[in-house]
Amino acid sequence: MPVDRTAESAAGLAPVFALLADVEHEAVIIRERGAEAARQRVETARNLAASIVADAEDRAAAVRAAAAAETLNDAERTAAGLAARGQERATRIRELATARTPALADRALTLLTDAVTSRSRDGVR
Repeated sequence: MPVDRTAESAAGLAPVFALLADVEHEAVIIRERGAEAARQRVETARNLAASIVADAEDRAAAVRAAAAAETLNDAERTAAGLAARGQERATRIRELATARTPALADRALTLLTDAVTSRSRDGVR
């Protein structure tokens, strides 16, 4: 009787192929679990990144508001200082004008009197 070596070899390898099928099935499960774990990690990373960006935007808005308030305060202090210096100059000018007014009035009166006197002498009315 002839020996069917192919059938015999296939029968001998059947348990190995069965084990390989189990290993291949486990590999598919491991790949699927790995892909799901990777999707979850990507989603977690996206959520974390969005949270970090939102927090940074909030902090940036607070920093901008603080800088604007500081700039406004500086401008108000500068304006107050300029107004005070302007007031001081106006006071000095008023004081100077008040002090010089009698002398200027006397000078004007003298000039006017001299002009009238000169015209009277010249016969101009």
